[in-house]
Amino acid sequence: MTAPIRFPRFFVTSPAPCPYLPGKSERKVFTELKGGHADQLNEALGRIGFRRSQTVAYRPSCIDCQACVSVRVVSDEFKPSSTQKRLMKRNKDLVVTECRPWATDEQFELLAKYLSARHPDGGMAAMDELDYADMVEHTPVTSYVVEYREPSENGEPGRLVGACLTDRQGDGLSMIYSFYDPDHEARAGLGNFIILDHIVRAAEQGLPYVYLGYWVEGSPRMQYKVRYRPLERLTREGWQRMSDEEQSELIAEATAPKNSLDEPIKGARGKDGQPVKFPAT
Repeated sequence: MTAPIRFPRFFVTSPAPCPYLPGKSERKVFTELKGGHADQLNEALGRIGFRRSQTVAYRPSCIDCQACVSVRVVSDEFKPSSTQKRLMKRNKDLVVTECRPWATDEQFELLAKYLSARHPDGGMAAMDELDYADMVEHTPVTSYVVEYREPSENGEPGRLVGACLTDRQGDGLSMIYSFYDPDHEARAGLGNFIILDHIVRAAEQGLPYVYLGYWVEGSPRMQYKVRYRPLERLTREGWQRMSDEEQSELIAEATAPKNSLDEPIKGARGKDGQPVKFPAT
């Protein structure tokens, strides 16, 4: 006889400085993912805006702010822009491999390079090899690391230029954390390409969505997520598709000339999906 699924116990963190909006504080509600039904629980919570960090599922529960909005791309209806088409064509030679969730020195070296360039003040900047191994390997659900390598001429694995820790859910792929070589001039836009590749992979696997985590209006680091059409966001009434008009306005704002994203933004101390430290349950 199959054991019944027990309703999870939820906990709330103490308020802490918000990593996305300066001057704001954040609070999270979380629960532990464990046991034989961890995949089902993670999928159910993912549909109502939770994200996974190692063995914990969490979502914002801020008292006076609802800026963090869960968003997902509808993979089988995705229509790439001309810029996105060029980016996919430019990187079509990359060798993409789904690897088991096992941390490697090569992955960690790439992560450290990425964090130093893009998130030097973030909560992950001080991560060591063991912290990275915990992030990747401590998973109670169906996960893998997608590696992006340049082609090799001698049969050996090519240069690793990108990677993404990904959960496979019943209705889509959830991108937990991606990183890439920020200094590869010949492959500008690798972060966007990794998202595009996940959208294509989800559609090929018959999975309707790619979960991108939280979109935070007013946070420069989060605006790249509005560039993928069609986009759905989680509201009090459930998942709703963003209108073409609104999304076009947001894309125009996100792509307007401003400080380069290659420069660290003061006050933007991390990005969605970073490991979260919670009190012991």
